[in-house]
Amino acid sequence: MLIPKKNRNEVYKYLFQEGVLYAKKDFNLQKHPEIDVPNLQVIKLMQSFKSKEYVRETFSWMYYYWYLTNDGIEYLRTYLNLPSEIVPATLKKSVKPLGRSMGGGPGGDRPRGPPRFEGDRPRFGDRDGYRGGPRGGEFGDKGGAPPEFQPSFRVTS
Repeated sequence: MLIPKKNRNEVYKYLFQEGVLYAKKDFNLQKHPEIDVPNLQVIKLMQSFKSKEYVRETFSWMYYYWYLTNDGIEYLRTYLNLPSEIVPATLKKSVKPLGRSMGGGPGGDRPRGPPRFEGDRPRFGDRDGYRGGPRGGEFGDKGGAPPEFQPSFRVTS
């Protein structure tokens, strides 16, 4: 398919900047939601990249998802004349805020509630004897079959 160079460059710039790209499987869609390029051209460019193993493709719920591979990064870097210091957003380390600790330890900005188990309070409340009480009742003992019971399969004709 012939794709104008302007559109090709737009798709390549977006793919390199983000590191990922998606497109709805709708070949008649006039414009891609993120890029000002027809959706069909985006799909066909990524189909070409997939055959060259520059992207990895996933398809789910009528959407294509493409993830840039290391070979694709190198190809786009040479095609777009970018220095090696510029990397896609998927390869950048995210900065985590230092004010909050993970793991629920002390600290943080939320007040802590009372301790869960206080002193002699039973752990499960009133369920202490749920399955450990005496058996019986109106349906008899439900302890199971006696130990001398030997089940067998017999054919009666």
